[in-house]
Amino acid sequence: MSPGIGVILMVAITVILAVVIATFVLGLGDSLSNQAPQASFSCDDGNVTMTGGDELDPSTTTVENGDEVSSPGSSYTAGDTVSDGSVTSSTKII
Repeated sequence: MSPGIGVILMVAITVILAVVIATFVLGLGDSLSNQAPQASFSCDDGNVTMTGGDELDPSTTTVENGDEVSSPGSSYTAGDTVSDGSVTSSTKII
């Protein structure tokens, strides 16, 4: 292998390492791991119950049922009833 190819390879490796380090130092790597919470629900006899997933923050969670909009007083976690007996096809959990 010629010395010129060795120098080019060393420069390429240095540039790649610099880009990876700069990405995490500038905070761009943190945004890759920010994901929306995931949750699953079941519906029985008009009741919606959270059956699993991430805890839902009450300040960013609303239950829309037609014109009625409500927010929980505390976090929703698995086993919590989200809506009691008034669920319709238009009910949304946002």
